[in-house]
Amino acid sequence: MDHLKNIVRHHYDIDAVDVTPQQGGWSALAYKVISDQHCYFLKVYEKSRASTPKWTALIDKYVPIIQWLSRQTRLQGKLPVPLLTRNAAYKHEDDMGIYQLFAYIEGKTIGNQALHSLQVRQLAEIIAELHLYGEEIPVNTAAIKQDFRIPFAEQFREMLNEDIHRLPDDVNEIVKPFVNVLADRMNQLEVIGDELRGSEMKMKLCHTDLHNWNLMQSGQQLILIDWEGLKLAPVEADLMFLVEEPFFEEFMAIYRKTHTNYVINRQALEFYQIRRALEDICELLEQLLFDEQEAGDRVETIGHLKGELRKIDRRII
Repeated sequence: MDHLKNIVRHHYDIDAVDVTPQQGGWSALAYKVISDQHCYFLKVYEKSRASTPKWTALIDKYVPIIQWLSRQTRLQGKLPVPLLTRNAAYKHEDDMGIYQLFAYIEGKTIGNQALHSLQVRQLAEIIAELHLYGEEIPVNTAAIKQDFRIPFAEQFREMLNEDIHRLPDDVNEIVKPFVNVLADRMNQLEVIGDELRGSEMKMKLCHTDLHNWNLMQSGQQLILIDWEGLKLAPVEADLMFLVEEPFFEEFMAIYRKTHTNYVINRQALEFYQIRRALEDICELLEQLLFDEQEAGDRVETIGHLKGELRKIDRRII
């Protein structure tokens, strides 16, 4: 942990007395940093992970938007904002990783628990507030604007065709029966994307990764974390995560108090549902192909892959 202590000392002017691992997420490792005065949360994107460029490329573009949301809207206190380095940078980077430091949130991740009614209300209020804002805000949003292109399409097709023999035998056996349906879904996704690109879609700020592992309960307040996927997009980019939840009608009743005349755009919803499923499968295959995983992590990744393949196979689209 000395390396991490040195980073926070030299780049954030914080003398850490202890650094302890926390439960990380899909994209990064996590650590609790304790100083004499405060606790902090250190997020570490390892450069050895194939997914790191995707999650970190736009840090300098999306963090100013998060700062603005935290200062100028009713989202203050409901989302974490990275602390600046001593050089006023949004991140620190070295040969091993990319680092972001946050104030530590005392609370619990919702995770596998179901949301209760107050949490549903607070989530709806957070998303309704977020969806009030678009490209008119006084921060540049061009870099995060949805263009309905599929940046991972070429890599995905290569993994299903030229690179499929590079997959470990056990993974190859899992993926092979789904190759045709995956190819069909990707073709369908690109067709829908082309149609949406030619339409006049209303764009709003969207989190694009709404699930219970990105929700924390801190005191009486629900907090939405992990904003790497922030996009200027149709609101279906967020609502797609909620349409099959048992609380969806309850959520929408609160959401529509702010967005009175909102009607779901079924084509945009379909685009994001298919895209998310294919992107998750692509990332899981990427991990199995390129990342050095511990045996337990590999078993977990294969389990996730099987689940995603079953879902996309039975999805009626």
